[in-house]
Amino acid sequence: MGSGSSGLHTEQPRGAVRRRFDRLFREVVKFGAVGGVGLLVNLLVFNLVRHGTGLQVVRASVIATVVAIIFNYVGFRYFTYRDRDKGGRTKELTLFLLFSAVGLVIENGVLYMATYGFGWDSPLQSNVFKFLGIGVATLFRFWSYRTWVFRTLPAREAVASAESFLDAEPERPRPAHHVS
Repeated sequence: MGSGSSGLHTEQPRGAVRRRFDRLFREVVKFGAVGGVGLLVNLLVFNLVRHGTGLQVVRASVIATVVAIIFNYVGFRYFTYRDRDKGGRTKELTLFLLFSAVGLVIENGVLYMATYGFGWDSPLQSNVFKFLGIGVATLFRFWSYRTWVFRTLPAREAVASAESFLDAEPERPRPAHHVS
């Protein structure tokens, strides 16, 4: 009967779960690659603006965040989520900017609290809290972008689901009819 006492075969759900996990893993890696470069852009622009212009720390950070948001949109649209629904670009861009603005508030809110709430405003402290704010905002952005902005194509999900069902169908055990 196999390894389980019930005789039920569990490969079908495990295979579907594995494929979903693999897709999510690839998405996280691509999101991380774009986000990693965006992080470097953000920190580089932040430090250049802060030290090159004399702007206050949070204002310099907001400028850097906006530059990184523009960079990230291009990277997400044409690399991370290039296979996602491309219809409704105006809606996509509007949602991206909305969720990016929320991320901007999260990111710079952390820096603002550290700078003006606790007086931690040395260059090292500013970079540490800028980085921490980016990290917290990234969790929100990943969830919101994949859920609302770069949505999967409904047909692609249906096909993938049907394929996993068809792939697993022959593996289902047939119940044995015993006559006692």
